[in-house]
Amino acid sequence: MSPDNKVIILLVLAMISVLVLSNILVQIPINDWLTYGAFTYPIIFLVTDICNRKFGPEKSRKLVYLGFIMSVILSIYFANLRIAIASGLAFLSSQLLDIYIFNKYKNRVWWFPPLISSSFASLLDSLIFFGFAFSFLSLPWITWALGDFFVKIFMAIMLLLPYRLYLRKALML
Repeated sequence: MSPDNKVIILLVLAMISVLVLSNILVQIPINDWLTYGAFTYPIIFLVTDICNRKFGPEKSRKLVYLGFIMSVILSIYFANLRIAIASGLAFLSSQLLDIYIFNKYKNRVWWFPPLISSSFASLLDSLIFFGFAFSFLSLPWITWALGDFFVKIFMAIMLLLPYRLYLRKALML
């Protein structure tokens, strides 16, 4: 197996694991502003951005499509149908937006593409997911969506460090 195939397999496994875990944790509120899923989900944007940087948008979209199919199947089993559908819609649309924006700005300073793409994709993800998953329930879904979005932005900033470390290692190879 080639080194690139090993990297792709690791990225797929990371994406699916984080997505399924996030779909479970999003059902556990911390308070009226936040669920536990807000802290794990942003790692998916890091995975997509690393794939986009290393392999380009075509392979990144394939990663997202595969992650989408696998995560919906697994989320139905580990979460519930409502969460799985909302998550799938939000995941697919936000990841494709992330890839598009990242690719558009990939030649800018190293931190700009992952930060700007993750920020816009996080907004779309939060709106779609919480709108579909919780809007018809008597739960504080609007405040959860706001809290979720702000944590995703914070995490996007924090995840610049592992992204930078990846870039340094990739440049040394």
